[in-house]
Amino acid sequence: MSTPDLADALKPTAFIDSDSDAIRSFAATHAGLGSDRDRAIRLYYAVRDAVPYDLRYLGVEPEIFVASNCLAAAGTFCVPKAVTLAAAARATGIPARIGFADVRNHLSSPRILELMGSDVFRWHAYTLLFLDGRWVKSTPAFDRGFCTRFDVAPLEFDGHSDSVFHPFDTAGRQHMEYVLDRGAYDELPFGAFRDAILAAYPRLLAAMAAERAALRPGHKPSSGDQP
Repeated sequence: MSTPDLADALKPTAFIDSDSDAIRSFAATHAGLGSDRDRAIRLYYAVRDAVPYDLRYLGVEPEIFVASNCLAAAGTFCVPKAVTLAAAARATGIPARIGFADVRNHLSSPRILELMGSDVFRWHAYTLLFLDGRWVKSTPAFDRGFCTRFDVAPLEFDGHSDSVFHPFDTAGRQHMEYVLDRGAYDELPFGAFRDAILAAYPRLLAAMAAERAALRPGHKPSSGDQP
């Protein structure tokens, strides 16, 4: 079996800015030594818990999705965090891509479902890392604090098996399931993502923008509506 061409999965891009000082410093601090798998595992946990998951920061402004900006954000959502893990991995020489899928969330709050008009989250993101000769999926979106608040076990990552969407919460209730695989990309397909989110969730975007505007300096994410 031939080795795939990984050149594009190692290059810095406009969104996956693996050559930025912030990303290079973050990767150097957290990756440590050892194999690609060892370093990828450390980077996964570092990105997962570095920036809180907070749906109030959902938006379609391009700057939100730049990996180095994500590291400095007070909160964010799945796509910027997947981009950030890809950037950190590339900064240490590990090929990385961004994957997307539509998922159904069985535990969404009534308010979020009403704002969405659906129980399907389109373009939910994860990161693919090339380890030991194959692509492995990882999902750094939901930090430990967020999972604790909503009784969902945080996703672990061992570098061997895919770690994607929480199938059940800690009470055994179904949480997330795949609906549609949207493929993997060497760069964030920003235009396609933006157009899809604008068309699907205009009320949700407006509500989250209003909540962001109301945040005071020094505000910490609360246990509000889950995604």
